[in-house]
Amino acid sequence: MLSKDFIETAEGLMFAVVLSGYEHGKSLCFLRYIKQGSHWVKVDTNLANKLLKQQYPEYLHYSKKLDAHLHAVKVSHIVNHHQPRKRLQSLLQAKSLDAIETDLVYLVNLLKDKQVDLSHIGVTGSLLIGAQQKSSDIDLVFYNRATFHYCRNLLPQLIAENTLRHLDELAWQDSYDRRACDLNYSEYVWHERRKYNKALVNGRKFDLSFIVDSYEAIDYNYQKCGAITLQTRVVDDTYAFDYPAVFTIDHMDISHVVCFTATYAGQAIKDEWIEITGLVEQSSEGIKRIVVGSSREAQGEYIRVIHG
Repeated sequence: MLSKDFIETAEGLMFAVVLSGYEHGKSLCFLRYIKQGSHWVKVDTNLANKLLKQQYPEYLHYSKKLDAHLHAVKVSHIVNHHQPRKRLQSLLQAKSLDAIETDLVYLVNLLKDKQVDLSHIGVTGSLLIGAQQKSSDIDLVFYNRATFHYCRNLLPQLIAENTLRHLDELAWQDSYDRRACDLNYSEYVWHERRKYNKALVNGRKFDLSFIVDSYEAIDYNYQKCGAITLQTRVVDDTYAFDYPAVFTIDHMDISHVVCFTATYAGQAIKDEWIEITGLVEQSSEGIKRIVVGSSREAQGEYIRVIHG
């Protein structure tokens, strides 16, 4: 079970996997859709928590290892495991496609023409479960680090060729509104522009994200120690685009920042100075880290570059 997979239960609940692997035979996840008739309807965080509390409390979960409340599904309760790579391959072979599926196939074929191995790519989000609407974005997920960064470097080239386009003002505003992050609009756009992990294909926004194609069991517990704001230098950004993203920092007590929200993936580059607001956690091994994204919305938590 990998992050960004979706898992479905017999009750018509669709959860997005938020952490690869398992905890006590459960997949750690978050409810994203509920089935109404033959359609999947997206639910926000508050509605998801309310629904589970009232009707399906068995899926509410407190993780002792992460010291966090989230959702979890026992392996035995999963009736359908939706996998991004299998879904993409299925769509590439489909004979009939809707408008968003057509844009997806066009996009990945552009990448294929640039020697990208499509076996390293999947599609997640609404397209993964066939819940897309006319205005839906395309969420591509990569399972090979080199392929992911190669495609990031391809985007400026494809934009220069007028095959793809930069996000326009409307698309940036929509992206910012969806994130509801603790940066102002201009700060958000400044950080995002240089990541080259999003663009427009036929006027439709798409995003690139990266998932490590393996996982290790979490063998230690974390406990929250309180909120913190600090300024520090990034000393290693190797895993800055991972999920969760990791930034090693120059600090005598805290070894790294781990980010569970896509908003701040790739947010900073090695040797840049950043300001972080998040929660300090300490592992059973005595390792301290700062978590940004302790809740799904990460309200009050952020990473921003203050100077290079």
